[in-house]
Formats: sequence, structure tokens, C-alpha cells
Amino acid sequence: MKNSILSFLFILLFLQKSKAQNDAALKFEVFTKDQKATILYDNATALDSILAYSLSDDIFKITGFKPSVTKNSATASGNVIVIGQLQSALIGSFLNKKSDFKGFEKQWESYLLKIIDKPTSKIKKAFIITGTNPRGTAYGVYAISERIGVSPWYWWADVPVAKQNELVLTQKEFQSKAPSVKFRGIFLNDEDWGLRPWASKTFEPEVGNIGPKTYAKIFELLLRLKANTIWPAMHEGTTGFFKIPGNVKIAEGYQIVVGSSHAEPMLRNNVDEWKEKEMGHFNYVTNKKKVHEYWEDRVKESKNVDAIYTIGMRGVHDSGMEGVKNNKEGAELLTHILDDQRKLIEKYINPDATKVPQAFTVYKEVLDLYDEGLKVPDDITLVWTDDNYGYIRRLSNAEEQKRSGGGGVYYHASYWGRPHDYLWVDSVHPALIREEMIKAYQANCKEIWILNVGDIKPIEYTTQLFMDMAYDASSFEKPTKVKTHMADFYSSIFGKRYGKSIADIKWEYFDLAFERKPEFMGWSQTEPTTKTKQTAYNPLFFGDENQTRINKYQNLENQVTILKDKLPKDLQDPYFQLVYYPAKAASLMNKKFLYADKANIYGKQGRLNAKEYALKSEKAFNEIKSITQKYNQMADGKWNHMMDMSPRKLPVFDKANIEIPVAQSEIEPVGLMVENSAKTDASELTLPTYHPNASVSHFIDIFLKKEATISWELSNVPNWLIANKTKGILGKNAIDNERIELNIDWNKWNKKQVQKAQFTINYGNKTRVVNLTVDLNSIAVAKKTFIAMEERVVIYAQNFTAIKNQEPYQWKKIDGLGYSKAAMQSYPLTASPLKTDNLTKEAPYLEYQIHLSNSDAFVAPELIVHAIPTLPLTNEHGVRVGVQWNNEPIQIIDFATIGRSEEWKQNVLSNKATKKVAIKSTVKGKNTLKIYMIDEGVALDYFYINLNKNNPVPYSILPETVR
Repeated sequence: MKNSILSFLFILLFLQKSKAQNDAALKFEVFTKDQKATILYDNATALDSILAYSLSDDIFKITGFKPSVTKNSATASGNVIVIGQLQSALIGSFLNKKSDFKGFEKQWESYLLKIIDKPTSKIKKAFIITGTNPRGTAYGVYAISERIGVSPWYWWADVPVAKQNELVLTQKEFQSKAPSVKFRGIFLNDEDWGLRPWASKTFEPEVGNIGPKTYAKIFELLLRLKANTIWPAMHEGTTGFFKIPGNVKIAEGYQIVVGSSHAEPMLRNNVDEWKEKEMGHFNYVTNKKKVHEYWEDRVKESKNVDAIYTIGMRGVHDSGMEGVKNNKEGAELLTHILDDQRKLIEKYINPDATKVPQAFTVYKEVLDLYDEGLKVPDDITLVWTDDNYGYIRRLSNAEEQKRSGGGGVYYHASYWGRPHDYLWVDSVHPALIREEMIKAYQANCKEIWILNVGDIKPIEYTTQLFMDMAYDASSFEKPTKVKTHMADFYSSIFGKRYGKSIADIKWEYFDLAFERKPEFMGWSQTEPTTKTKQTAYNPLFFGDENQTRINKYQNLENQVTILKDKLPKDLQDPYFQLVYYPAKAASLMNKKFLYADKANIYGKQGRLNAKEYALKSEKAFNEIKSITQKYNQMADGKWNHMMDMSPRKLPVFDKANIEIPVAQSEIEPVGLMVENSAKTDASELTLPTYHPNASVSHFIDIFLKKEATISWELSNVPNWLIANKTKGILGKNAIDNERIELNIDWNKWNKKQVQKAQFTINYGNKTRVVNLTVDLNSIAVAKKTFIAMEERVVIYAQNFTAIKNQEPYQWKKIDGLGYSKAAMQSYPLTASPLKTDNLTKEAPYLEYQIHLSNSDAFVAPELIVHAIPTLPLTNEHGVRVGVQWNNEPIQIIDFATIGRSEEWKQNVLSNKATKKVAIKSTVKGKNTLKIYMIDEGVALDYFYINLNKNNPVPYSILPETVR
């Protein structure tokens, strides 16, 4: 018995020692004074060779030493990096206990890293990089490249590497998990203003189009981002992918899966390849033979291509299917088309079509055909789409989630079309992308994720984020992950010293773009194209919305300029591309229109300084020209023709329209205007009401209407009222306008608690009285209570007074999302809607306490509910909530929109869905607002209570009116 116990302890000790040795990280000298590694690769695929030489180049970038590369194991000695598939004989010769990896071996696109000491008499150490398929191996190789300091964006964004005198890797045995999404990739689209002119004129002039040299760089980027799929460029003027010699071979070499967009069945590029004069109409009713032959030719040609076949049919280019009169006819015809396409796949690719990846993209009008009852074979992936503006139109319901083909998403980071393009700079908020794509992931849409990246170049960070989410979605379950991810991304490029600051700048950049994209600042539309007009920002009310936004952008400009001056020379080009240009360009586009508003509005008021704002607007336009020219000259002209300051030449990119009336000679020389009033000639002026302890200032503008030199001065100013200036001279030193900012020193005011006061403005030989009121009604109100200020109440949904959740249903805070920077979303995203007949007892709700006074003075008060314009989760959901004011009956509102309605257009242009609810009764003192959950996925942003229907409503979000 004693011997048995000793034997057991000995075995246990041996096993623990063996485990400790396996768990221990080993060092592998790639390049030192005494050791220079060799790279040995398996020759099973062309990708093995590509990876071996790519890794050698990456090591050279870091150390100046380029390891020799061989496929002959007999010549390998010393320290050897071994690259190949797990199933290969080469890897098998090193991993003798291959049975240990049987479970791992079946994982999709996974990789193993392992250091082996003295595997042979000649090899001192072997660093094994092996994958469960060739792409898995690639992800392992490029994971090492990134670890040693080579960014996936080293070429596409000119990211430099930090040089090292020696390179030693430390590695425990590591097995990656399988990617979250099976097929992950990009769609090159609307390439007319960047990728194609750059490729054809700068990078690949010998082809004069997007050819194999360009695609090789794109495919390398995809593998470095752990992606695997391409939808090739397909706009008019771009030669079809299959027609340019070398494109398909390059895809095969890099093991990239080739697909095609929603409008291009069977790997065809209709825009370039369907010749109507020769082939007739792209109509399966009247021209079936020609269309079928057209598809058959491509299927035969693509027999050996790793591909996902888009099935179904639309028009030649992003238009509805020809030959049908209604949805019923369309669904019936598509049923036959799907059957015919499957037969082609069975004939030329695989007798069992269920073994061939196929996608049915439910885009635009195709969703209507699907809803008509179209039956899509179970093994085909249903690829859901966003509405082109970042909001997924629908996801798989409980039954659809059971499909063997699963679900997927086609998502836009760039778009051409109505109501307006956004092709210029990166502008889809990362928090929105995370919210929508995690929603898709939780709805079991894990088969295909495709991101429309336009020309790649302006969309770098968004591409990185999307691919990282597709590779490891679970790590993005928490909303706060996006900010961390952004900080890590910029730190990996610019170092920790600057990375966090740059990430903060970019987050502010996306916040401002979420409120209104730079391309939407003209308040114009396209398809049909309309002229630009005055923005919805108000320079006279709400603290001057125009100036507030200009100031935010100016602060952004200041930050990017300060950082630019601090960065070393080798980081200037990537900084210009990734940070400086988009921030500066967006700021200038905003200034162009916001200054133009001021010029036009001030011009109507007769202000001389209207001309100054016209000049500022024009200057902004000229600066956009200048920095765009610089973009195309940077990196010694490498990116020439990549950036266009006016994609599609839409009106928004032109100079702003400014019309300033001619000043009248007989007018008074000076005008006065207080905030929240357009009048400039009132005998008495009244400032907006102040509220105790609220850090709000209000302004008075004093300005010249014609050339003159006039002194002005404030008098009888209460000692508790703080003015940023109390006197000045208009006309001196070309000053024709002064803005007097007025706020209250509440510590001094508290000693007297004055409700009403007056002071005067003296100018020339005139005196004007200014009235001021402090609302004393809110003094006794408990802190954190919402109150009315200037006949409005502003509430951010996240700052509820009380919350009631009822598992599994709950309201969750989604950080970073919305105007308020944190929306409240209804969960779980996988649940069915709640019934509406018993909301007060069964539904979770958010509650807000609001204190009102002088309720008799309110004029048709209304509650304006602002939500993120998400769309119904499934065909079983709406976007509904129940709204209850005090004890009034619950009113159900639905943010869902129909097709491309005007409501939907305004929602996506502003990134907010708005519903108004009439308030039938208010009480003096405490009022209660409750928002009840009905549909999951609703994301509430903020509430605006307008207590007087005659008052204007702001476009931007205002500070909360809270005690």
C-alpha cells in the first residue's frame, strides 16, 4: 500500500512538472548577436510561400536582418520558424503528438503557436506557426508580425515600425479560438473618386484599373486583419474582377474568398459585363436564355475559385428586378431563378449544392419579395442589410435562426445614394457599429459579415473595428469596449504617449459627425439632387447653436494641430491620413455652412459683420482644397488621386450660398439683439431667464449697421452679474460687433436672492434698458430634479429618477451611443415583444421626475422623444415604447419607419428618430414621466419638453435642465 501511494505521488509530481514545462513560456531568438533564425515553410499552397517571405520582410523592417527562406527542411538548422498547415507532413514532423490537436484540428481558421526545444539534431529551436487551414496559418504569422511591431496598416497608412537591435520572442503554447463569424470581409464600392483613379494613375498604371497589384495589397491587408472575403469593386468604369488577367490568381494565392454584391448574382459584374446592346435586357422573363448563359459561363469559369455565390436577381446596377409587375410576381420569379442557379452550381461546382457557400442578400426591395413568401433553401445564408446608414433593417427571427445556412449582415461605412451620399471621410460612429453588429451576432447572424468600405483609405479605423468584431465578437459585448479598442488601435500606431489623446480626439470627431455628418451639412439631398440651404442650427437661440458647434470643431482642430507639431517626422504621414485630414476637413465643412448661416441671417439684420462671416465661409472652402491637395502629395505622392474633396460633385461640396442685402444709408448705425430674440430694434431688451446655481450664460450682441465709430458701456450692473466685457468701441480696429456674455455669480446672488433686475447699455447718445429675471421657483426643488428653463425641459434618458427592470427584460445603458453619449436600450435582444394590454404591471419602465411652475402659462405643451433610429429587430417586432405623463393613459409610439419615407430620410440624416406626444395636463410642482418597454432593441436618447408650441426647437442637444 505504501509503495502504491509513493508511486501515485511520483506520477502526480511528474505530471505537474510536465504541465509546468508545457505552461512555461520559452524564448526564441530570431535575431541576436549569436543567433539568426531561418524560415522554413511547407509548400502545400502558394500562401505558405507568401507568408514565409512576408514574415521575413517584416523581420527585416524591424531589425535590418532578413531571415533566409527555404522549403527544404534538410537545409534548416539553428533556430527555425516553421510555417505550414497543421495537417501537413512538415508540421507533423515537429508535432509528433499530433493526436493532442484532434479537436483543435477541426476548428475553422484557427492557429497554433509553439516553441519546441531541440526537435532535431540540426535544429536548436523551432517556432511553429501552424493553422487548421491556410488562412489560419496566415493569421498566426501576422499575429507574430503585429506583436513584433508591424501594423496591419504599415502599407495602407504608412505606419512606421520601431527598429530593434535584436529580436527575441517569448511564447507559451497557444491555440487560438475559431473566429466568431465564418466569412468576414469588405466590399470595394463607389471607387470612382479614390481607389480606381489612384490604382489606374498612380499605383498600377500598366493596367489602368484596379488590377492584381492593387488586389495583392488589399488581400494582404485582409489577412493581416484576420479577414477572408472580398466583394470586388464593380462601379461603371471599373473592369470586372474576372476580366483582368491575374486577379483571380492573386485571390487564389492569398486564399481569399471571392463573392459579389447584392446586385451581382453568380460572381458577375453586371455593370461592366452585361452588354445590353449585344445581350438584350437583363430580364429573366423575356431574355431567360441569354441571362442563364451569362451566369453559366461564370460558374464554369469559377470552378476552382474559393467563392460565395450570391444568388437571386436584381436589376443591372442596384435597381429592382425587371419583368415583374408586383411583389407576388417577383417572389414567384425569384423562386424559379434560385432553382436554376442551384442547378448550375450542382452541375459545375458540386453535385451537392448544400456544400457550396451561397448568400441571398435581403437588400432594399428584395426584403419585400422575401416577405411576400419567397422560400429560400435552408442552407443558403440570409444576408440582412442595414438601411445604408448604419441601421440594420431586420435580423433573423427565432425560426430563421435555425437555418443551416445561418444569417449574415452587409453593412455600410460609405454610401452613394438617397437621401445623401457619404463617401468622403469616415463618419459612422463606432458605438453605433458595435451596437448594431453585436445585435446581429446575438441574433445568430454569424456566417457572413461584409463591410462596404468604399475606397478603403478614408475608412481605416472603422475597417479595423469591424474586422476585430467579426473575429472576436464576444469581447465587444460590453459597450465600453469600443473606446478601449480605439485607444489600443491608435496607441499601436502612435505609441502610448499619444494614442489615448488621439483616441479621445477621434471619439469627439465621431460624436460631432453623429449629430450631422460633414456631407449632410448643406441640408441638401440627392436622387434627385437639391440645392444646399440654411442649416437647422440656430445662431440666435439656445446660446447660438452655430457658434457652439463651430467652437467644438475649432477645439478639435486645435488639438489635432498641437499633436501634429509634437509627433516625430516618421509619424506625420499616418497622422495626416488617419487623424488630421478627417478632423480638419470635417471642421472646415461645418464652418463653411455655419458661417454662411451667420452671414445670411446677420445680413438680414443689417449687420456689417455679415461680410466677415461670408469671408470665413469662403476661407473654409479654400482650405478644404488646400488640405486635399496636401493629402494627394504626402508620402512622396504615394497616394496621389486617392482623395477627392467633392465625390460625385454634389452641391454640398461647392461654396456655400450667401446673399447679403445692401445696407440702407438712412438706418441707425448700431443694433442690439439679446439671445433668443431675432429683434434688433426693441426699446427694451429682456434676457432669457436665469435659474439658481445653473451654470448658464446668455448673450447680447451689439453691432454696427453702417460705418461709424461708437463707444458703448454697461452701467448699473448688479455686483452679482458677471460680464465678459463692460465697454468697448465699435468701429475701432475694424471691430464692428461685440458679444457680451452674461452669467451670475451665485455666491454673491445668494446674499440678496433678487428675482428681477435691470441694467443699461449706453452707446452714442442712446441708452437701452436690459431686463433680467431669476426664477426663484426652483430654489426649493430637490437636487437632481428636472425643471423647466426658458419654457423647456431637457432630460437625457440615462439620467432616470427611477428604474424598474423585470428579468429577463431590462433597460441597459449603452455608453457612447447617441447625442447624449449614452442611450438606454431595451433588452434582451433575443426576446419577443411584450404585450401592450398590461404594461403598468408587467413592463420595465424608466421614470423621470419633473418640477413645473406657472403651468397656467404653458401653450400646447408637448413631449418630444428622441431615440436612436434603429429599425425593428425582426419581422415580429416594432420599435415601440409606452409613454405615460402623470396619470394620463399610456400612449404607444412606434419609431419604425416605412421604406424610404421622408421620415426615414430625416432620421438617417440626423441620426435621431423623433416622436411628439401632446401633454394634456400639467400640475404645479411634481410631474412624472414613465417610458414603458414594449419592443426590444429600442434605444432612447433624450427627451425635450417644449412648454410653448410657439417657441423654436433646437437641432442640437442642449444641456440638461436639472436642479
